Amino acid sequence: MNAAVRQRNAQRQPADSPGDPQYVAVQARGTIALPAGLRRRLHLDEPGAQVAIVEREDGVIELRPALPVPADQRWFWTDRWQAMEREVDAHLAAGRVIVLDGPEALFDHLDAAVGTAEPGDPDAVRAPDPAAT
Repeated sequence: MNAAVRQRNAQRQPADSPGDPQYVAVQARGTIALPAGLRRRLHLDEPGAQVAIVEREDGVIELRPALPVPADQRWFWTDRWQAMEREVDAHLAAGRVIVLDGPEALFDHLDAAVGTAEPGDPDAVRAPDPAAT
């Protein structure tokens, strides 16, 4: 890299938001390092993250994040949510489910179930204790 290019690169400020230009050096083996803020923002710092490279006919090279799980669905794969999913699966496998015909039937069932469970039943639906508030 010649001195003029190094000086130009040194004067550039790091981009703080999408749309700001960012510059990375291409190493001898063709590798580039994406800026840390960009990797974090696009979740490319997570295991399994990849970048799709598309060369357009107009000579533009596009880098597109390719995550194993889309960012808007990450909540489903958290340890907490997966534990709840396993709990539901156990209830289904044990036959502890009730199928109801619509929301009105659900509300009627809940109204009838409130306060009718045996003491100590962990699956019971209970009315709130007014003394506790």
